[in-house]
Amino acid sequence: MTEARRIVVKVGSSSLTTASGGLDADRVDALVDVLAKVRSGGEKEIVLVSSGAIAAGLAPLGLTRRPKDLARQQAAASVGQGLLVARYTASFARYGVRVGQVLLTTDDTSRRAHYRNAYRTLDQLLAMGALPVVNENDTVATDEIRFGDNDRLAALVAHLVRADLLVLLSDVDGLYDGDPAKPGTSRIAQVTGPESIAHVEIGAAGKAGVGTGGMVTKVEAARIAAAAGIPVVLTSASRAADALAGRDTGTYFHSTGRRSADRLLWLAHASTPQGSLTLDDGAVRAVVEGKKSLLAAGVAAVEGDFVAGDPVELRDTAGRAVARGLVNFDAKELPRMLGRSTRELAGDLGPEYEREVVHRDDLVVIA
Repeated sequence: MTEARRIVVKVGSSSLTTASGGLDADRVDALVDVLAKVRSGGEKEIVLVSSGAIAAGLAPLGLTRRPKDLARQQAAASVGQGLLVARYTASFARYGVRVGQVLLTTDDTSRRAHYRNAYRTLDQLLAMGALPVVNENDTVATDEIRFGDNDRLAALVAHLVRADLLVLLSDVDGLYDGDPAKPGTSRIAQVTGPESIAHVEIGAAGKAGVGTGGMVTKVEAARIAAAAGIPVVLTSASRAADALAGRDTGTYFHSTGRRSADRLLWLAHASTPQGSLTLDDGAVRAVVEGKKSLLAAGVAAVEGDFVAGDPVELRDTAGRAVARGLVNFDAKELPRMLGRSTRELAGDLGPEYEREVVHRDDLVVIA
């Protein structure tokens, strides 16, 4: 932890705002004090993934709780995003640190060209000494292109920027083996893999009503990052200084895997399938075990209304999802192609059909 050079820090809404909505300036300043100190020596880079835009917009719009409908969430985000970044800008200015805002949707990161652009922007901000503040683009994101929670977004951003460490800050000081409000429970100091916490019942969102997460989303985010080779510390915002100094606090998730091809992690965890393809048994084996591209000969059925380039789910004959990929054909084109070889398709429909339905470079196994 102490050797980590590039660090992604995620902070939740409940750590920045009041339960009734509105930013808590003292809380924001306290977090900024810690982050500014960590990067003051010039040896460490910080990317901040910050919730709080919707929560910050509640009080100014006369809302007492986070609305459930997307339209009012977007309205609150539109008001709150400006307030949030202005607060960070003013607070970091006390240390001479410039802030750069980066708003993302899943569409910005699962498609190849957009993914490269997002990486270049964040990397250049860091190279120029700025501190990126990342959030989901709530004001324009639709249900189909939303990350859903900033914990998952933070894990994916950590992978995107090739971070050495992910720190998840909330109002709970770690993962417990039971309800932390009840006597007899204890903090889990380290998690070496999913099996370490298989017995733990993990709670959902808290009572404040300003966030979308809870411990479930934090543990899932830690799993995503750890599987991509990035260790994770989960603790409370009040203990951020301890976490970033490498002291014993919260729960430490050891990395469990190695970094995969960049965009495929986003394809697996950030994309929303626009349809599905049912594969015969041979195609399932070829895709899952053989790591092969999916050909039309192995597709038995098509569902959904998608266009070329959209993410689709690949299922076995029992309906279980085995992979996800970016399809090369529109949904209306595929029915006449099913079960046919690429050579046959080229001869009958033209040379543009002599290609994979999903290329292996645009495919990730999730079984």
